[in-house]
Amino acid sequence: MTNRSLPAVGVLLVAVALTAGCGSDDADRPSAAPSASSLPTQEATALPDAPLPSAVPSGPAGSAATPGQPAAPPAPPQGPTERRPASQPPVVLPQRPAGAPGAQQVVDAFRAAGLKVPRPKDRSVDCGPDGLGLGCSEIVATDAVTVYVFPDETSASDIAETWGGQSYRRGAVVLNYLEAKTPAADRPRYEKALNSLR
Repeated sequence: MTNRSLPAVGVLLVAVALTAGCGSDDADRPSAAPSASSLPTQEATALPDAPLPSAVPSGPAGSAATPGQPAAPPAPPQGPTERRPASQPPVVLPQRPAGAPGAQQVVDAFRAAGLKVPRPKDRSVDCGPDGLGLGCSEIVATDAVTVYVFPDETSASDIAETWGGQSYRRGAVVLNYLEAKTPAADRPRYEKALNSLR
């Protein structure tokens, strides 16, 4: 073979190789895999059947996970924060019966009659379940006497009997002397002032 025939043989070999790769079988075959030169560098180094690497997951505070270490689990979704009330809801007390004087009205009647009612304080919250739990409607305490108003006469009567000789009842109102500094001789005057209320 002469030197002139070498280029012709090279062209013939290239033509045969192209013909073998582009035969009529291509229509029956699924699409050919892309050549290594047509893939990006990262994909070209991957094995043919191996999955392609995905983006590197980030750990807490956006730091990238170190290869070979498991990624941190994702943070749980944050929903709305449940807020507790700043304080307990107010206690709903039973209403005093129609026609019964209010506890403050009784204290005002004592004062109008010239009786001592030092340091009056509304303690109606003590009527509810978180206080004394007596089921009363109103309480006004003074250093002389404590005035209770109940929602009905039956409740008032039951409490007055419990306190025995240290109380006085008229209708739904009970005067309590247990914690008071009222001399026993002055008690009839308080009771008379209460009885004068219509």
